[in-house]
Amino acid sequence: MKLTALQALVAAVEDGSLRSAARRLDVSQPALTRMIRELEIELAAPLLVRTSQGVLPTAQGQVLFERAQKVARELQAATEQISQLGGQMRGELNIGAVPVAVLLLIPEALRTFGRDFPDIKLRVSEELYIAQLQRLRSGQVDIAVGGIPAGLASGEFVTEELMTTSMVVVARKGGAHAKARRLAQLADARWVYTGAATDTGYAAQLFEQHGLQPPRMGAVVNSTLTLLSLVGTGDYVGLLPRQIAQHPLAAPYISIVPVAEAGLPLAIGAIIRSDSVVSPAIRHFIAHLHRAAHQLGKQK
Repeated sequence: MKLTALQALVAAVEDGSLRSAARRLDVSQPALTRMIRELEIELAAPLLVRTSQGVLPTAQGQVLFERAQKVARELQAATEQISQLGGQMRGELNIGAVPVAVLLLIPEALRTFGRDFPDIKLRVSEELYIAQLQRLRSGQVDIAVGGIPAGLASGEFVTEELMTTSMVVVARKGGAHAKARRLAQLADARWVYTGAATDTGYAAQLFEQHGLQPPRMGAVVNSTLTLLSLVGTGDYVGLLPRQIAQHPLAAPYISIVPVAEAGLPLAIGAIIRSDSVVSPAIRHFIAHLHRAAHQLGKQK
């Protein structure tokens, strides 16, 4: 199986057009079509279907496309690492970060890292924990910066703790739930869960930590902005890192509910795949994250 043929398939699927993919790879369209056809013959399976809008992968084509994408990323990472080991700090880092990290750590880390290594391109995507780990597993991000849960499998990921925070209960400013003094008073409230399931999440952990049954689910979201919107404009209750709840953009709309029970402690750390080769750029960026966390600690 030729690498050029895999590149042709990836380009065709990503662009949705044979003509566009051929331009992108600087080959003729017949040559690109021939490379993909050779793959189909080798695998004895159709890989693309033509539509009036362009081309789409078949089920078999989607499998090969996803694996070929990963191969391309690994080859690019290997090329960059070899260059960096030779002292040429060039390449690209893809970072996934939770909102509290974007707010508190990422700006300073990007400032100092970008100053020291101007030829490393940094791409930052903001996402919650579940999406972070999925993208980390697939190799779409090199480093995830987010909460380190107690149940995180150590065999799959390597973590470095950067800072700690507390997840606090929040409700609409002036709303009835904002007056609660005990968690038990909020057991029947509509809670916003973050993640992909209704039986896990920070809200369930907080209640279980204090010997209570998890509260009922009012909504499941995978976005801090959505959580803020639901809590700030409706009759919902949720959990947010204290720093986000107190931020000037959020404070006019939500209140930290003064329940007697302590908030849920959360360690924020850098997470990488245990099977990934840690490039010099990744090591340097994690060092800059530690520096940013140290600076934040001095400001308290």
